[in-house]
Amino acid sequence: MRSTAFVALALSIPVALALAPRQGAPTGGARPAAGSTPAVGSAAATSTIPATAAGTYAVDDVHSNAHFRVQHLGAGRFWGRFELVDGTMKYVPEGAGSLEFDIKIPIAGVHTGNDNLNNHLKSPDFFNMKEFPEMTFKSTKASPAGGAMWKVDGDLTLLGVTKPVTAMVEFTGASSARGKELIGFEAAFTIKRSDFGMTYGVEQGSIGDEVMVVVGLEGIKS
Repeated sequence: MRSTAFVALALSIPVALALAPRQGAPTGGARPAAGSTPAVGSAAATSTIPATAAGTYAVDDVHSNAHFRVQHLGAGRFWGRFELVDGTMKYVPEGAGSLEFDIKIPIAGVHTGNDNLNNHLKSPDFFNMKEFPEMTFKSTKASPAGGAMWKVDGDLTLLGVTKPVTAMVEFTGASSARGKELIGFEAAFTIKRSDFGMTYGVEQGSIGDEVMVVVGLEGIKS
């Protein structure tokens, strides 16, 4: 079990990332509605991912994770994470370029720093791990949105319900290290959990409906 200090540090990282201004993301005004995405660049935008990064990558589950943020009791914004992320990513450089994501997140990897809360999140009140052991995202379309940003549409399946979502995805780098070809992305989007049938605490106002999701991905070329 990780120490409380380490968990606090781990959760502070995505908070800083989420609050920092990003290229292609709004710096003020109203928040985008759940399932929506900020305005992006022109259709003529091109990819900054190098052509040499073309290929299929397996998600490195050691250096990838997903964070979620939700309002608690109308006061603080609570962060949790999923420590297990699996799947593949593919980059095709022809034309304006194309990205493909096929991501799986086992519910068993949910982590908050509190065992009781972890178990509650795995229960039928929330993610219902016994009946739905994983959530998935499969991209359907991706287009460059200026600079390192991409607009990625796809299908998110949670609690057996599939809904379209749009994520803003940032290309964070590509390298050759320790004999491996690596690529990295960071995705952010917002959903309403009630759209997927997760309504615990929504009507009472104890837990927010909108959930912000930040996913950090590092892949190893297959």
